[in-house]
Amino acid sequence: MNLIEKSQAVLKLFEELEQENKEYKAQGGMTCVSGCGKCCASPKVSASPLEFLPLAFDFYSKGIAEAKLQLLEEQSQEESCLLFRKTSEDGSKGYCTNYAYRGMICRLFGSAARRNKSGRKELITCKILKEEKNAEFLELDKNINADLAIPMATNYYSQLNDLDQYLSASYPINEAIQRAIEVVLRFKYYEEEEQSTQV
Repeated sequence: MNLIEKSQAVLKLFEELEQENKEYKAQGGMTCVSGCGKCCASPKVSASPLEFLPLAFDFYSKGIAEAKLQLLEEQSQEESCLLFRKTSEDGSKGYCTNYAYRGMICRLFGSAARRNKSGRKELITCKILKEEKNAEFLELDKNINADLAIPMATNYYSQLNDLDQYLSASYPINEAIQRAIEVVLRFKYYEEEEQSTQV
């Protein structure tokens, strides 16, 4: 499977998650607080280069991959996600500038569960949601451990790992995006070289 095929497989996985998420939300799932950017503002969020391959290919097709790579290379380790645009001074509010190609972690947060040490399902969420939507959170916590179907994060991360163990390794989010861009640029360079020798 070449890099383009891997990127398409990641997009297919995103579509499957989106479909499962629609079903979950239709049955009483919870969503993030509108306009909240608290998680997006954190440079410590972990992600993999693989989940950002579609983003890197999108940057390449728009002719902005090198510029984005340079921006990532120049910024400090404490910068928020490259895709996040804050709308408040403290960065707690904002939006994603490339929502269609956001990573797996962004798609799972607030919309998926993991199992805790006792095997109980836990919604992957934040303190803000637990506090601001406490009644909904407690009800949802009860329902996902009864009969409400919810996407399981481990299932999706396992499928990512099956696509490419190396590219599914975890890094701080901006480093993951940077590595994805570097891999795509290298792939496209060699692809173009090969095409020019065949002419």
